[in-house]
Amino acid sequence: MDRVKRNERLGVIARILTDSPNRIFSLTTFCERFGAVKSSISEDIDLLSEAFARYGLGEITTVAGAAGGVRYRPIMPGEQIAEALGAIAARLSQPGRLLPGDFLYTTDVTCDPEAAEVMGRALACAYFDVKPGFVLTMETKGIPVAMTTARTLNVPLVIARRDSKAYEGSAVKINYMSGSTGSLETMSLARRAVKPGQRALIIDDFVKGGGTLRGMCDLMAEYSVQVVGIGVVIATAEPERKSVEGVNALFVLREVDHAGDRAIVEPSEWALSSPNA
Repeated sequence: MDRVKRNERLGVIARILTDSPNRIFSLTTFCERFGAVKSSISEDIDLLSEAFARYGLGEITTVAGAAGGVRYRPIMPGEQIAEALGAIAARLSQPGRLLPGDFLYTTDVTCDPEAAEVMGRALACAYFDVKPGFVLTMETKGIPVAMTTARTLNVPLVIARRDSKAYEGSAVKINYMSGSTGSLETMSLARRAVKPGQRALIIDDFVKGGGTLRGMCDLMAEYSVQVVGIGVVIATAEPERKSVEGVNALFVLREVDHAGDRAIVEPSEWALSSPNA
């Protein structure tokens, strides 16, 4: 093949890596693609790594070992994550979002591709080291952020439903007590969705009492799956103690201002001090 210029290699390698976060590519893959020797590809990787670090675009690192290679992780600098989460918190705190029962309307924010990408990356970057095998969420409002979290981690997304569907085959059903409404709810998951011994990261959009999260943990126990982390978009400040331990939230709903017809939402201390920050 024709000789490929370095600037072309750099552009293509950067695109390949950023399109597949947390996936390890062997240097041989790039050597064969560009007809280059490993020393040249290693120099390319070093140049990209330095440039990404300089401009706060994430981390490109080499992974040692037989299955090693090069990997991209979209870890944002502290000032970037603070600015991004601050802007989203300001949107969530706008007047007019309160619904009857003091529920907060968030769908337009969680379904905004740019906001969902930021939130999903922020959650994922805190859980790289625990190596989940999949991301679990509950239908439906948590799906956009859970999907971007799963994509950043390079793992599948698994969705628990309120009732089983015929096209998913046999399913496991459990009952759980909703922490928000205090009512008895049903949760189901297809038997083929996960396998015993896997590791799950639970992602949801909102937590008040934690009943739904407790239900998802109990559902994973039915499959002999280990829950290695629980992340949510918003957690209420009260009650401080949830039904499950170790819940990490990007935002905290501090209080409801009925006079101003709004909720006071702020980035959490955890989000601003977690590994991605």
